[in-house]
Amino acid sequence: MGEALQAIAIVAATFATAALSAVAGFGGGVLLLPVFVAVLGTRDAVAVLTVAQLASNGSRVWFNRTEIDRRLVGIFAIGAAPAAAAGAALFATAPLPALTHLIGVFLLVMVAWRRWKPHAARLDDKAFAAVGAASGFGSALVGSVGPMVAPFFLARGLIRGAYIGTEAASAVVMHLTKLVVFSAAAVLTATSATIGLALAPAGAAGAWAGKKIVDRLPAHIFVLLVEAGLIASGLLLAVTGG
Repeated sequence: MGEALQAIAIVAATFATAALSAVAGFGGGVLLLPVFVAVLGTRDAVAVLTVAQLASNGSRVWFNRTEIDRRLVGIFAIGAAPAAAAGAALFATAPLPALTHLIGVFLLVMVAWRRWKPHAARLDDKAFAAVGAASGFGSALVGSVGPMVAPFFLARGLIRGAYIGTEAASAVVMHLTKLVVFSAAAVLTATSATIGLALAPAGAAGAWAGKKIVDRLPAHIFVLLVEAGLIASGLLLAVTGG
């Protein structure tokens, strides 16, 4: 019964956070990560999250495919892909307690960052590629960095579907790169891959539901909910180590 309840909780959390991401444009991955850490352990949690987020972001790409800024995705990928590979290789050998505390601190930093710098200056292409590199490396170590890169995408003038779809397509590049390295380093096991794939329908359904309400409800409500969850989860992981 305990395992069944855990499975239900994970599926429900995947659906809910995917919907939040589709509305607010960020937050699903980082909010879902503490749930996975609690159930699966840190290393498996990041591997499963990568698979689940690939499905969720892929769905957001599809639902917003006509509005994506493909050129910007390409610029982001120039920096993100090699940095994500390097970060994933480091993650494979990093000590688990340190990773867990790092994730907790990172969640708290993301909330502070969004409050301190809700808007970012518009960057030129080279600087945006550098943001991609930092994002790829950070995503490999802590699972997701959406809240920290969101201001840079918004500064390029992207709104609603264009912003959500472009950011999601950029995330897909990072997740695919991480999965290749995780597989080679045996971080992504058959079990974690199966769990991640099993959660794909819930992630896709959440992305669909979020797309349906994105034009009807104010995104700031969801942003506040995401940030409250990040603070609670970050404190728990940073202080207790999961």
